[in-house]
Amino acid sequence: MSHSGVYDMAGNAKEWCWNALESNRYIMGGAWNEPAYMFGALDALPPFDRSPTNGLRCARYLSPEKLPKAATDPIKLRYQRDYKREQPVSDAIFTAYKSLYRYDKTALNPRVELVDDKDPRWRKEKVTFNAGYGNERMITFLFVPKHGIPPYQAVIYFPGAYALGLRSSQHLDLDLFFDFILKSGRAVIYPIYKSTYERGDGLSFDQQDTSNLYRDHVIQWSKDLGRTIDYVETRTDLDNKKIAYYGLSWGAALGGLLPALDDRIKVIAVVGGGLWLARALAEVDPINFAPRIRVPVLMVNGRYDSLLPMDLSQDPMFCLLGTPDRDKRHAVFESGHIPPKNLVRKEVLDWLDRYLGSIN
Repeated sequence: MSHSGVYDMAGNAKEWCWNALESNRYIMGGAWNEPAYMFGALDALPPFDRSPTNGLRCARYLSPEKLPKAATDPIKLRYQRDYKREQPVSDAIFTAYKSLYRYDKTALNPRVELVDDKDPRWRKEKVTFNAGYGNERMITFLFVPKHGIPPYQAVIYFPGAYALGLRSSQHLDLDLFFDFILKSGRAVIYPIYKSTYERGDGLSFDQQDTSNLYRDHVIQWSKDLGRTIDYVETRTDLDNKKIAYYGLSWGAALGGLLPALDDRIKVIAVVGGGLWLARALAEVDPINFAPRIRVPVLMVNGRYDSLLPMDLSQDPMFCLLGTPDRDKRHAVFESGHIPPKNLVRKEVLDWLDRYLGSIN
């Protein structure tokens, strides 16, 4: 129920709005096949888009003459960045920034807290171990296939912003946009990063800013990722030479930063990512990290993404990547923020097959 008492506004079909964004029209509420957070995210598409996810809601205004003009006016987004006018820092300065992300390789002291073996296709484990800061314990979920021959390729997932608003991972199950990786015969590792689920600490917004609070969280997310890889290296059923980073939306935007800090990541696939159009402190600004990524990178995007526009956000990230041209791909589809799952699935699995090896 919405704040005004209207039911059933989220999910099902996206609903066209009158307001324009340049030549597109806003279409809100999210669809049944999109990440949950899309119900409240801005999205806009060409008005003649006839995708099966699109719908509409009719309304009759009791006093149309009292409707404010602003309610139907075009809505313009204000962008703070023009990456064509900016340059990454030098190698010497980047080395100084990178030192902020180091952590002591102390004992993990891992403990398996839960094993769910009910599904005939995979085993789900909840594991805790010491974090790379403070006296905290990390939580990580492992989804390990039951078919195939170990050691399994390991794909570490970084979720969308919905994870910032949830406060329990008790019923964490296969995400709509990573279940196909597990079904392909690869292990999926889902860390509970700082500020997500029961590790929530008040940070609720995924987009970067110039606060010290945001900077400190990025450093913690990097250490969470590093400690997760440390744990993967202790598992004989996981191949620590074939580790992939896979990010969705928020995790995809961070895919231009976090993998630059750990050379144990051998391949990257990100869906719905790009460079944020807000500013951040230089030591956590992806513009300074993307050029230091040199492993194969797949970016999957929607052409009409209004959160991370193709020309202002996606293209600059792709161009900044230090990966050789032959080993990076920008797959763009006629969609909004997140392309349809069937297209995502094909692109990601083909990429993993190409650079980690196919699964028999």
